Amino acid sequence: MNLSPHSPLPERASRWRWLWVLPRLAFVLFVGGVALLLWMSDQADKEEKRATLTSDMLWLEQNLRFHLTRNEELLGRIDLAHTASAKAFESFARTLFGFESGLRQLIWLDAEGRLRLAHPTTMDPSLAGETGEAVPSRQSFRLARSLGKPVYSSAYPFFTNDWQFEVHVPVSREGQIVGVAVGIYRIRDILGDSVPWWLAERYRISIIGDSGKVLGTRSKIESSVTEEGYQVDFDPPGWGLALHAVPYHAPRPLASVLLSVSLVILAMIVLWSLWILRRHVLRRQAVEEQLQQEHAFRKAMEDSFDTGMRARNLDGEIIYVNPAFCRMVGWSATELIGRRPPMPYWADDYLDETRAIHDRILAGEGPEEGFELKLKRRNGEFIDVLIHEAPLIDAHGHQFGWMGSMVDITERKQAEERARQQQERLQSTARLVAMGEMASSIAHELNQPLAAISSYCTGAANLLRNNAPATDVVPALDKAVDQAQRAGKVIRRIYSLARHSENRFERVLLGAHIDAALSLMEVDIRQKGIRVTLDLAPQAVVDGDPVLLEQALFNLFRNAVESMRDTAPDRREILIVLSCADGYVVLTVADHGCGIDARVADKLFDPLFTTKAEGMGMGLAICRSVVENHRGRLSFEANPEGGTVFRILLPMAPQ
Repeated sequence: MNLSPHSPLPERASRWRWLWVLPRLAFVLFVGGVALLLWMSDQADKEEKRATLTSDMLWLEQNLRFHLTRNEELLGRIDLAHTASAKAFESFARTLFGFESGLRQLIWLDAEGRLRLAHPTTMDPSLAGETGEAVPSRQSFRLARSLGKPVYSSAYPFFTNDWQFEVHVPVSREGQIVGVAVGIYRIRDILGDSVPWWLAERYRISIIGDSGKVLGTRSKIESSVTEEGYQVDFDPPGWGLALHAVPYHAPRPLASVLLSVSLVILAMIVLWSLWILRRHVLRRQAVEEQLQQEHAFRKAMEDSFDTGMRARNLDGEIIYVNPAFCRMVGWSATELIGRRPPMPYWADDYLDETRAIHDRILAGEGPEEGFELKLKRRNGEFIDVLIHEAPLIDAHGHQFGWMGSMVDITERKQAEERARQQQERLQSTARLVAMGEMASSIAHELNQPLAAISSYCTGAANLLRNNAPATDVVPALDKAVDQAQRAGKVIRRIYSLARHSENRFERVLLGAHIDAALSLMEVDIRQKGIRVTLDLAPQAVVDGDPVLLEQALFNLFRNAVESMRDTAPDRREILIVLSCADGYVVLTVADHGCGIDARVADKLFDPLFTTKAEGMGMGLAICRSVVENHRGRLSFEANPEGGTVFRILLPMAPQ
């Protein structure tokens, strides 16, 4: 059970800020790395495609150069002896066309530029003379004859949708130019013969003129093309012609797409995870801060308690004590935590009792209403404590120990003892005061029988002197004996009252003690002419001390008698009603006396307070103390007919 305080809030908040920087920085670096990787991969792919395009175009350019150069050599080696006839020339041309050279027409011009042979015959008006035969470019002819090497003409349209150009190859024998072999290339055909299929599937290859016009195109598939391309001069033809290749837009490889998608999904998952983690951490941080505040609040509250708190696990080992408990027993928390029974604060004289209640608590059989125990301080002083135990439950609903709260009741116990002793002294004082206050009434009771005894004895003596018969003397002696017994009863009552020192509760028939108390005041009641009306319920039985109850009744009756000292003789009446209601015995004493002034009503039951010149102020105080000691209540109110009504309420004795 960890009850130590958490770290301070500013320090923890600073630590959380630093912890949040790391995942954010890592995520930014990760996203940047992914973006950089994708960009580099795309750039590498573009560079690779660019390098492949350059390589392919250089290869194509070299291949076209090879075909054109080979055709120049073949045309320069024409054998005029075997090709003088049209049929032989046609056979040579067909053989030459079969090499996929790109040639579509072959013309033989003599040294003067006259057309001698042609295969096949052209129908282009620009190449036909007056006779309708094909006529090659004169400028290229003259230039080739003068230079003595092959010369290419510029491209020109052939009909409407095709372009072509010529190559003039001078043919010399024994150092003399004997004629010029003219080969006519059709641009569409040369692209079809020289560009392989695999290259046409990658690129759209075109031959562009000097004005940027596309003269011919080779393409195998119909697809969109990219904006980027590669262009190389078409040489040896020259004349501003160029080869231009544009790669087709091919879909990226599936592996690359999957990799890119995986990286994007991974980045999204990382972002989502970071967001979820952030929410969880913030929620956890809020809960921890709330828990820390609640812990600090609880600790401050526990530290301010005067009630000692002590927690034990199921083995009886102390796992927590608060400062109030340490102050109570005198040992520090470091000395107590981890201790097992017997504890250092257990009193040696009550060790067995303490161990027994300890075992009962650990077994779950401790008293639910709490229990009192005597413990020992470190300085050897004994203290009384009131202990309440409650089970400690964890978050899963399992009990893992017991929490006990202890209240030091030593002063309360001492106060109770002092109150008990004071109550005993008060009761003793009450009996003494009652004896003193009853002495005058008892004196009247004793004077009357003693005077009667003296009178009866004197009469009996006189009868005996006069030799009266025994029958006359015996009645007087019997009456003297009755009066002596009456005096003895009065003396025994005084003796019983004087020697009674303890509360001896017993079943008391309250009506009989009302009669006994009234008998003590019989002389005063008779002398003052007071009428006493009784209405006594026979079932009015209470548990109590008969002597103390009789004292209280005597005091009430005496006050009622004394209160009617100045009352008219015809109104001197005391009404005593004893009844039972709702489990209580109710005694009502009503007089027609002087009543109680409202100014002194609040002080009526205070000790030593009296309104009588000869009074001691203890009568009603004793009455109230006796009644409350019997778990009852004494009250008073004004009598509507004049005087005062006192009412005693006492619990009935169980049947």
